[in-house]
Amino acid sequence: MSLTLLRHAALSTEFHGRYIGHTDLPIDTELFAPIILPQMYDAVYSSDLSRCTQTLKQLGYGDFQTDERLREVRFKEQFEGKNFTEIEGMEVYNPRFLESQEQWHDFVCDESSTEFRGRLTSFLDELPFEKNILVCAHGGTIAEILSLLNAPIKRLAYLEYTIVTVK
Repeated sequence: MSLTLLRHAALSTEFHGRYIGHTDLPIDTELFAPIILPQMYDAVYSSDLSRCTQTLKQLGYGDFQTDERLREVRFKEQFEGKNFTEIEGMEVYNPRFLESQEQWHDFVCDESSTEFRGRLTSFLDELPFEKNILVCAHGGTIAEILSLLNAPIKRLAYLEYTIVTVK
C-alpha cells in the first residue's frame, strides 16, 4: 500500500503554535496555497474536523471518507488552545515534564498514549492493503502514524505530505 499522509492547511495565524486538539477550527483560506499531490488515489480519508475536510475540498477532493479516529490527540481542557509559553507560565507546569515525550504527553493530554495509538492502529488495520491511499490529518496524528509504521518521523508544516510504502 502506498500511503500519502497530508497535514491540513493552515488555521488563522492566531492559532499557529498552539495546542489545538479536538477544537473544530476552520482553515484560513487566505493562507491557502494549492498543492498538487503526486498521484491518483484509490481511497481518500480525512479527520472529521473542519480543518482537514476543508483542506481536501479546497484541493478538489469531494469524494472522501471522514473518520474521527484520525483526529489530533485530545489535550486537557486547561491546555487546549494555549501555546507553550502560556503553559510554561501556569502554576501546574514543571520543567521535569519535558524530560521525555511520554511525560509531556501525560501532562498535556487528556488521552493516554495507549488510547491515541490504539485508535490510529484500528484505523490503519482497516485500510485496503493493495491501494494508493491519501489521508488528511493533523501534525501529531501523522507523526504517530509514522511511528506506528516504523517510518522516519517527520514534522510536517501545513499542507506538507509524506509518502510511506506499507508492506
